Amino acid sequence: MKYPKERKEAILKKMLPPHPKSIVEIAKEEGISEATLYNWRQDARAEGRLLPDGDSTPSGWTAADKFAAVVETAALNEADLSAYCRQRGLYPEQIKTWRLACEQANDWDRSQTLRLKDARKVDERRIQELERELRIKEKALAETAALLVLRKKPRRLGGGRMISTPKAFTWPRSPVFIGCCGKRINSATAAKRKRRAML
Repeated sequence: MKYPKERKEAILKKMLPPHPKSIVEIAKEEGISEATLYNWRQDARAEGRLLPDGDSTPSGWTAADKFAAVVETAALNEADLSAYCRQRGLYPEQIKTWRLACEQANDWDRSQTLRLKDARKVDERRIQELERELRIKEKALAETAALLVLRKKPRRLGGGRMISTPKAFTWPRSPVFIGCCGKRINSATAAKRKRRAML
């Protein structure tokens, strides 16, 4: 159904701040479907008009509405800004806050990159610490395993015989004596000499 332009404008004015009505309320009052009203509001927003959601508080404003308010007030002086805010039920501080958010949105990439770099450095440090701890623990585990292998009893193989590593043969040590000429001699040679001397 086609509506006259004047009626459409009158209904859109009901959506304007400072006391905007919700689309549900307007649909009940005017007898127009909510879908039609949503379309009208969307078209008006596309033209750059400031039409927040039906909440009279700034929290009901979309990001696009806030941006539009910032753009509209960018060139206004303090007196004009106050008048603009009174007309729409806002405070100048809210506009300043929104403007600051818009300015920071352009710096988002740089600040986000810095934040990511800092986070990456912290992560890299933590990874290095964990790798160092892991190396230390691996060395300790290898030493423990080597000690366990050395302490292990010989294993039984095949038919129940004990197999162990052969021990190196060592000759029994005999006491060493120093002879008359200063030469070293063992105990057997010393005993022979003693017997000869006694004869």
